Amino acid sequence: MVNLVEIRDLKVEATTDSGRRVDIINGVSFDIAEGEIVALIGESGSGKTTIALTLMGHARPGCRISGGSVSVAGKDMLTLSEKQRARVRGTEFAYVPQSAAAAFNPAATIMDQVIEVTRIHGIMSPDEARARAVDLFRALSLPEPETIGSRYPHQVSGGQLQRLSAAMALIGDPKLVIFDEPTTALDVTTQIEVLRAFKSVMKKGGIAGVYVSHDLAVVAQIADRIVVLKGGEAKEIGTTEEILNGAKHPYTRELLAAFEPKPRGAADAAESGPAPLLEIENLIAGYGQAQADGLPLVRAVEHVSLKVEKGRNLGIIGESGCGKSTLARTIAGILPAAVGKIVFDGKELGRSARERSRDELREMQIVFQYADTALNPAKSVEDILARPLTFYHGMNAKARNARVDELLDMVRLPHNLRHRRPGELSGGQKQRVNFARALAADPKLILCDEITSALDTVVAAAIIDLLKELQRELGLSYIFISHDLSVVEAICDEIVVMYGGKKVEEITPAKVKTPEHPYSQLLFSSVPRLDPTWLDGLEQDPELVRAYCRR
Repeated sequence: MVNLVEIRDLKVEATTDSGRRVDIINGVSFDIAEGEIVALIGESGSGKTTIALTLMGHARPGCRISGGSVSVAGKDMLTLSEKQRARVRGTEFAYVPQSAAAAFNPAATIMDQVIEVTRIHGIMSPDEARARAVDLFRALSLPEPETIGSRYPHQVSGGQLQRLSAAMALIGDPKLVIFDEPTTALDVTTQIEVLRAFKSVMKKGGIAGVYVSHDLAVVAQIADRIVVLKGGEAKEIGTTEEILNGAKHPYTRELLAAFEPKPRGAADAAESGPAPLLEIENLIAGYGQAQADGLPLVRAVEHVSLKVEKGRNLGIIGESGCGKSTLARTIAGILPAAVGKIVFDGKELGRSARERSRDELREMQIVFQYADTALNPAKSVEDILARPLTFYHGMNAKARNARVDELLDMVRLPHNLRHRRPGELSGGQKQRVNFARALAADPKLILCDEITSALDTVVAAAIIDLLKELQRELGLSYIFISHDLSVVEAICDEIVVMYGGKKVEEITPAKVKTPEHPYSQLLFSSVPRLDPTWLDGLEQDPELVRAYCRR
């Protein structure tokens, strides 16, 4: 096979705030053959995206490519001028970003943006470009391929937008496509649809690919070979089968082990209390102006009832848009309930946070999905943790100072991080600070809204272990909202499955392999497995199941 990409002894260095230069990629070498898909996998900070960007001759601000060579289709990307690189971007290679929403201009139609590269490079006429785009929309299993291009980005779903970003990359017939974690933020059923579409188009077109991910199960479905990275070095390179079935390096085995979380069992579960800590009856919530009947225009949560016992955990799972995050915000009082009863520790709560006492707010905390937006970037860790200590407990400076250290100990962070701002922390560290802020209130129940979805597998597993330890130490209860079944299995005693704002089934982790409802069966069967043949063997049609649920 002819090599399309050759990377030899690649080195990339970054400059610290003090002016010191440090290597972030240190001597990485590998090849990509024509039509081959190679995955770059590893934890956050391992260098995956940095290496992928070098294929375009690009380095992030503060970084520079300090050594080695990068050849794509016979062109040395490190010696080309910026003008020469611009000529081959979109034609020789293309890039699909992690966030499709950030890649599209909200003020322009999808079609105009997808065919833009053909206009810039003069590849084909406008009519030919539109016809080619429609062919790609059809190949990527997009609905209404003839008309979807006339919509604006906000008028399509997240999974559709991710496939449209792939169409934008493929329309110039590139030899190489770089996928940078394109399914990380998608729910499992949507992720499967997107992966199927990507795999089909790449294989049929004989297009080579680089797939950046921290998810080995996803990589197993699409990659021919895998490069395992840690600390800027390639720890292991092999075929997908070799990596999954005969990993040699300890770090690769650690990654594999992180995909087998131990389900919460009877030995881990706390004793049930005599009465529920939280009980919800017939909850209805949503958005938009209230109608004549007092109900919201858009009902995101409809007639949901559930309970959480003291010292036990409830998982709420479902695809994007099913209402699980809206339910969490309604329980916390952030979004007022239109109808229903919320009883906490034997006392009925007001339907909105404004109707609750400070102590009622303190006892129920919520930890949001993205620590980047949940934490004030202008404040230090110490300031972030001190605020709830003052608000809920009225602590003086001396007491706050001591308690901040205790909170950092609780979430296994060193005390010297207290003076740093969020931008100076890793993703896992930021999420631990996010959680420590909730602990500062001394709550009885913590609502965890997709708190591991943006983290790599090893870091996510460590966060789950931390939550379990804190539960044993503090007697906490959790509501864990996620679209990742393996995470929910690892920490929850009961699991509620939601679709279309409704609770369709409630089961225990022991029964996830034998759910009764068709949507639960679809959801649980859509979790990727460490088996390269798994995706091709899936038989369920998600749209048929969703149509059944809508009836």
